[in-house]
Amino acid sequence: MERRRFINFFFGGSFLATLAAFLYPVIRYVLPPKQAEAVQKKVAAAKMGDLAPNTAKIFKFGSVPAILVNTQEGQLLAFSAVCTHLTCTVNYEAATGTLFCPCHNGRFDMAGNVISGPPPRPIETYIVEVVGEDIFVSKKA
Repeated sequence: MERRRFINFFFGGSFLATLAAFLYPVIRYVLPPKQAEAVQKKVAAAKMGDLAPNTAKIFKFGSVPAILVNTQEGQLLAFSAVCTHLTCTVNYEAATGTLFCPCHNGRFDMAGNVISGPPPRPIETYIVEVVGEDIFVSKKA
């Protein structure tokens, strides 16, 4: 092998290795690994005395946050706490009685429907079941 050809081969390989070293982390960042979703059908969200009227509590439902709301009338409602716009976590706003996404002013009513803002679809609602002192939340079938 000639020296010039060896040097071209060596520098070409070095260039390709350097390019791969820069591109690999970028590609891993843009395409994150898929995570297996934990399949949970029913979760103990709270105890009966934990929520005063017109308050809410965020809890884990599998690998995503969910929110349990005790309305002004004392009705228990549960929703996914993930906004349908950009997956921000929604909060309960007691003054208006709505779920509020602070990222882009998205608002949902107590049926999960979009009231205002950019969310493209309603938020997912869950089933609330009270057994003794425990409040259980489950997904709709």
